[in-house]
Formats: sequence, C-alpha cells, structure tokens
Amino acid sequence: MAATATRRTVDLKLYIGGEWVDGSGDEVIEIRSPATGEHIGNLPKAAPDDVRRAAEAARDAQREWRNVGPWQRAEICHRIGDELEKRVDELANVQTLEQGKPLAESVADIKEAAELYHLHAEDMLRLYGETLPSRDPNKRILTFHRPVGVWGVITPWNFPFLIPTELLAPGLATGNALVVKPPAHTPMTVLKAMEAFEAAGLPKGLVSVVPGDGDVGEMIVREPAVEAIGFVGSSATGAKIQATAGLKRTIMECSGNGPVIVCPDANVSEAAKAAAFGAYFCAGQVCCATERVLVHDSVHDEFVEASVREAGSVVLGDPFDESTNLGPLNNEPVAAKMDRHMADAVGKGADVLAGGKRRADMPTDLYYEYTLVDRVSEDMLLNREESFGPVVPIITGSSDEELLEIANRDPLGLQAAVFTSNLRSAFFFMENLECGQVIVNDTTDYWDINMPFGGAGGKNTGWGRIGGKYTLMDMTDLRTGVIDFSKTR
Repeated sequence: MAATATRRTVDLKLYIGGEWVDGSGDEVIEIRSPATGEHIGNLPKAAPDDVRRAAEAARDAQREWRNVGPWQRAEICHRIGDELEKRVDELANVQTLEQGKPLAESVADIKEAAELYHLHAEDMLRLYGETLPSRDPNKRILTFHRPVGVWGVITPWNFPFLIPTELLAPGLATGNALVVKPPAHTPMTVLKAMEAFEAAGLPKGLVSVVPGDGDVGEMIVREPAVEAIGFVGSSATGAKIQATAGLKRTIMECSGNGPVIVCPDANVSEAAKAAAFGAYFCAGQVCCATERVLVHDSVHDEFVEASVREAGSVVLGDPFDESTNLGPLNNEPVAAKMDRHMADAVGKGADVLAGGKRRADMPTDLYYEYTLVDRVSEDMLLNREESFGPVVPIITGSSDEELLEIANRDPLGLQAAVFTSNLRSAFFFMENLECGQVIVNDTTDYWDINMPFGGAGGKNTGWGRIGGKYTLMDMTDLRTGVIDFSKTR
C-alpha cells in the first residue's frame, strides 16, 4: 500500500543571515523527483553576492555567539532538536520526494538528526580542558576549547539533512557559525528545516543555506570570512577543495569502498544478510556501503547460495510504498556509473547472478535492480572504484592474509566489516585493515552517533572525525593559557 505523499511544486528561497531571500543571481535550480520524474521544486541558485553576504552575516553573528556560555548554547541546541522532532513526518516526506530513498529511511534520518542536537548539546557540557603541571612552581598551565569561527559546510545528496547536521549540531554547540551548501539535487530538506531553527530561537546569521553546484562550493571555500571547511563527498572533489582551502582548517570525509570480509568460520547467512543490507540501504549510495565482498574460498559456495536467497527479499519500487526497501538512484551520473561498472564486469568474465541493469517498467530510468555479481577480479571497476549503487560484488581469497592484502590494495580506507567467530581473526583485521572503522559481525553500514567516523591516514579518504565528542574537538581550537602567579595579585 503506497503512503500518501505531498507531490506539488514548491517555490523556495535562500536562507541568508536569518532571512528568506530571493538571491541576487538569475539562475534557478529545478528539482525533480528521481522516483517519478515530477517537477517538485524551484529555488534560486546562490550567486557570489549571496555567498559573501552569508559568510559576513555568519562572521558577525559568531563574534557574539562564541562568548555565549556553553549552557546557553546547549539549551538552544536542545530546542532545535525538539523542533525537528515535531517536524519528522513533514521533513521525511520532502526528503523522499527529492532524494528517492524509502520513506522509512527518511523518517529514521530526520529522527537521528534531531537526536544529534541533543547529543552534542550534552557533549559540549563535557568538553573538558586540563590543568597541566609546570616546571616553574609560579606558573599554572591551562587548556580549554574555543570555536574556530565560521565553517563552510559542503555536503552530498545521499543524506540531504542528516549529513549537514553531523557538522551543524557540533558546530553550533561549540560556538561556531556555519554557511551550508547543500547539493543542487537535494537542497529542499535542509532549507525546509530552517523553520525549526527559527522556531527554536537560534540567533540570526549563525546558519545560512546557499544551494548550488560546485562553483558555489568553490565560492564558499575561497571566501575570506569562511575560516574552516567541513566536507563530505567524493575523494576527487575533496582533493579539489583541499587544494583551494590551503591552510584553512578542514574536516574531510570522502569516498569509501567497503569491504565486507567473510572468514571461513563466519556465520555465512548473517554475512550474506548484512552484505545485502549494505547494498540496498539508500540504494547503496552510502560512503560505507557494501561495495565489495571478499570471501574465503572455503565458504564461497555457501555465501553465494545465501546471497541469492537474500536477493529475493529486495523490493525495488515506489519509495512511498511501505513494502519497498530499494528506491531509485538519485541522479543520472550515479546510474551511468553503475552501467559502466556492470559492462566492465561482464566484459571481463564476471557472473551476474541477480539484477545487473535498470528496470524498464518504472516511472524513471533511475530504478536499478538489486545486483549480485560473482567471480569478480581485482582488475574490474567493481573492485577498483566506489560503485555507489545496489551491488554486491564477490571476490575470493584463500586465507585471512590474502583477503587483507586485497582489501588494503585499494586506495580508499573508510569503513570495513569482518565476519568471523574467532576473536584472534577479529583483532587481526581490526588492527591491520587500513580503514578508519572496522565493524565485526555487522554491516559496513553500521553507524552509532556517539562513535568517531572517518578515514584512515595514508588513504584517499580524508581526515577528521564525525560523531560524538570527536567532532567537537575537530571544530574547536585547543587553547593554552599560562598564568604566572608571581606577577599577578
């Protein structure tokens, strides 16, 4: 039974300095539903003057906000969380319209975003400094945290509101101001959510939203009033941003490529279920999606059999239908990438056991079938690149060491999953996989809002951490004060 959705065209404005404005440029962004192809929204594309005004408003507002006490900042963050909770259904509806993910996933996203404001409000109250011993008995050394200033926040289309929140909530809690560039594909949810910020009484200017393409992101990075950049997206875009940002503070959370590793002593059916979830959740458009599965050859046949069974439980369809657990891809470039990866795999001898193409009988051509591919080799694009689609590519190895080598040969290192019943194997992979997070006996899509999330050093996956107190630490300067009591009263 399909859920009711409000499917009408909405005209939106930019949100700059606490005001809804038309923008100073002539270009208009048209939003179409990936699920139906319907035209669902119009809004101005931010122009250079809009970015400048947003950054300057943020700078002016932050000068006062940084000196507001932590208890008062925490109170406002709690109020934002409360206001978002009142709007879960409304915001989830907007997000599914513009992004295409199943409505149940959107509801969970908005609820988690609200929870993040509550979490980081409390984290701020426990962001402690230290008193350090000094070699000079007349001196005391103190450390404490101060906000960096104005952050530019550039985020992707897969989680239109949750990912900005992962930087907005800790940024506001720690006394920063933020200028947000949501992607041109999915700007509506974060703009609509600004109504919750207004209702919560957030001081004007602390958050502005300036949608647009990559050129708007570049304006934000180059803007002198923007002192730091928080970016989530592809490694290629992250490298361009970092080159432009120079010595500005950055948090960079970039591409991932799995993997899921299935050891010979794994619970194979659970591993297959987790790999499938990591491929169909958000249509595989997640930086920590399954991407590739490295299976010990002794359990290969059992894993394939279990994975074929799991494929039968995936329902591709209308994201507003309660029975759907796989919606359309968000945009044509990601669908074309899936086409390219599948053509490469088939051309090099892989076996397609399920799916492998777009569904022709759907309202748009963005509905990609849940795809299971066996006999994948390391030279295939399914292994070498982040597919970002609903695909489970299976690669085999003959030992833990070989599986580790295959995993680590990839230039990306975000999050991996390992399935094993052996504690020694679990620690072997946790300590030796070149990934920021290693999840044992659960999906690569596992996420806890209180855990640090980010890439491993030496990989093309960025730095800094999103989640819990760790983001607050990255979004503040550790200030040191030294007092000489022999020269004070």
